[in-house]
Amino acid sequence: MTFIKWLLVILVTFVVAVTLYLTVFFDPNDFKPEVVNAVKKQTGRELVITEDLSWTFFPTVGINLGGVSLSNPEGFTPKSMLEVHKAVAEVELMPLFSKQIEIVQLSLDGAKINLVTRKNGSSSFDGLTGSTADKSSTPSEPSLSQAKLASIDVGGVSITNTQINLIDEAKGQTQTVTLKQFTLGAFSLDKFAPIAYELTASLPDMTLSSKGEGQIKLSHDFNQLVIEKLDIATQVEGDAIPHKKLTAEVSVNSQIALDKKQLSADINKFAVEDISATGKLAVHYAGKVPQINANLQLGDIDLDALLPKSDTAEKQPIASTSSQAIEPDLTALNGLDARLTLAVKSIKVANLSTQNWLMDLGIKNGVVDLKQLTADLYQGKLMLNAQVDARSKVASYQFDKQISAVQIQPLLKDAAELEILAGTANFSVKGKGKSLIPEQLKKNLLANGRFEITDGALYGVNIPQMIRSAQAKLKGDMSAETQEERKTDFSSLTGNFSLEHGVAANPDLAMSSPLIRLAGKGSANLLTETLDYRLTTSLVNSLKGQGGSGKDALAGIDIPLAITGTFQKPEYALDTQALLNNQLKEETDKAKEKLKDSLLKKLGGF
Repeated sequence: MTFIKWLLVILVTFVVAVTLYLTVFFDPNDFKPEVVNAVKKQTGRELVITEDLSWTFFPTVGINLGGVSLSNPEGFTPKSMLEVHKAVAEVELMPLFSKQIEIVQLSLDGAKINLVTRKNGSSSFDGLTGSTADKSSTPSEPSLSQAKLASIDVGGVSITNTQINLIDEAKGQTQTVTLKQFTLGAFSLDKFAPIAYELTASLPDMTLSSKGEGQIKLSHDFNQLVIEKLDIATQVEGDAIPHKKLTAEVSVNSQIALDKKQLSADINKFAVEDISATGKLAVHYAGKVPQINANLQLGDIDLDALLPKSDTAEKQPIASTSSQAIEPDLTALNGLDARLTLAVKSIKVANLSTQNWLMDLGIKNGVVDLKQLTADLYQGKLMLNAQVDARSKVASYQFDKQISAVQIQPLLKDAAELEILAGTANFSVKGKGKSLIPEQLKKNLLANGRFEITDGALYGVNIPQMIRSAQAKLKGDMSAETQEERKTDFSSLTGNFSLEHGVAANPDLAMSSPLIRLAGKGSANLLTETLDYRLTTSLVNSLKGQGGSGKDALAGIDIPLAITGTFQKPEYALDTQALLNNQLKEETDKAKEKLKDSLLKKLGGF
C-alpha cells in the first residue's frame, strides 16, 4: 500500500510539474511568430492567428486554437483561402510515453475555405506544395507508417459549419458546399468506427443536399481502408432537373488498398426515383489516368416518366439555332480509361419499349467504343456497335446497326404515332459522320443500308381500289366511289437506301403481292420531313379478292403512283394522265400486232 501511495504521489507531482512548466515557462503563443514566418517562407502566404493559444490538461493535453486565417496567393479575391473560427485538439498525456497516440477529441467549427481558379489557370493551391517543401523533407524523416506507432486511438472527430466556396473566374461561377457536420466516433486501428456527414451545395443551376452514415476501419499497417454499410441519401433540385426534383439512395461496401492505390466497391443499392441498380466498381488510380471498371445490373427504366410533360414545343415554332450551336466539350474523355458492362431489364424512352439490354462500352484516349449493344425490340432483336472519336475539336463517329424480325406497326405507332406500315421488318445500316450538333448530325451523316418487310400491309392507300376508280374514269364514269378500307396487303417490300446531306434516297423499292407488283424510287428529306416518291404499279392478272372480278383491262399496264406530303401526313395520288398514255400505248401496240398479222396472211405467210 505504501508503494502504491508513493507511486500516486509521484504521478500527481509529475502532472502538476508538467502543468506548471507548460503554463508558466512554456507559452504556446511564443511560437506564433515562428509558425507565421515558417508558413510565409514555405508558401509565400500570410498566416494570421488573432486569438491566443491556450492549453488543456489532465487527463488530456491539448491546444485551443481560434481566429486563424491563411491567405490566397497575392492578387486573388477573396484574400483569405482558409478561415477557422475554432479548433481544438486534445491528446491523452500518459500514452505518449509508450509511443501511443490517443486523441480524445478533434473538433473544428466555423471554417471557411475559398478555392479560386483564375482565368489564366492559376489556383489557390499554387505554391502550397512547392519545391521548397519537397526539399525540406529528407529520407531520415519518418512517415506515419515508418514511425511504427503502437496504436492510434481517437475518441472522436467533429467538424461543423464548414463552408467551401469553389470560385471559377473564367466561367463567372461560384459553387458553395456547406458541410453542416462530419463526425467520426471512437476510432482505433483494425476496428470499425462510425462515421456520419450532412452537407448542402449551391450550384449554378441546382441545389443539392446529402447525408450519410456508415463504418470505417484502417489497418494497423495503414495500407487497407475499409468502408462498410455506407448509406447515402441525396436530393437535387433545380429547373434543369426532371420534375425539378430528384432523389437518390446509395448503399455500398468498399475497400481501398492505399499502398496499391486500388479501390473496389460492391453497390448493394443504387436508386434514383423508380430506377434501381446493383453492381461492382473497381478503380486503379496509381497511374496518371485512373482505370475504371464497372459492372451494373438495372431493373425497369421509364425515362419518359422522368421528363416533364409539356406542349410548349408544339405551340412555338422551332427556331434555327444551328449557326449559334457549338460542339459539346468532350475533352474530359481524354482523361478516362473506363470499361462499363451494363444489363438492363427494360427501357422505355420516347414511348418506345425495349427489353433485355446488354451493353459493353469502353472509353480510352478520347475514344468511346460501344463494342456491343443488344436488346429485344417488338418481338425482334436490335444489335448495334458504334464508335465516337473525340480526340479532335469536332467529334467523328461511325456505327453498324441491325434490326431483325421486328414487328414494324407497333414500333411506328409507339415511336411516332404512325400507322402507315405493318409487317415483319429486317433492317441494316452502316454510317459515319462528323459533328454532334443535332442539325449537323442530319447534314453530315453518310450511310447505306437495306430494308426488307414481309407479310405486311401499307395503310392509308388501297392501290387496287385506286386502279378500279381510274378504270371507271377512263370509261367515263366520274362518280365511281368506294368505302373500302384504305389498305394494300403485300408479301414483301424491299429496297436499298443511302443517306447524304440530310436526304435519304431509295433507288430500288420493290413490293410484291398476289395481285400487284410495285417498283419505284424516290427520296425523303430528313431536314424538312418531306416525301417525294414515284412508284410504278402493274396488275398481275385481276383484282379479284380485293373487290374486283374477272380479268382487268389494265392487266399488264404500268400504273404510275406518286407519294408526296410529309412524314406525318403522306399523300398518295394516281397519275391518271400517265395511266391513260400507258393504256393508249398498250392499245397502239396491240393494233400494230394485229396489222402485222393481217399483212402476213395476205402475203401468204411470208
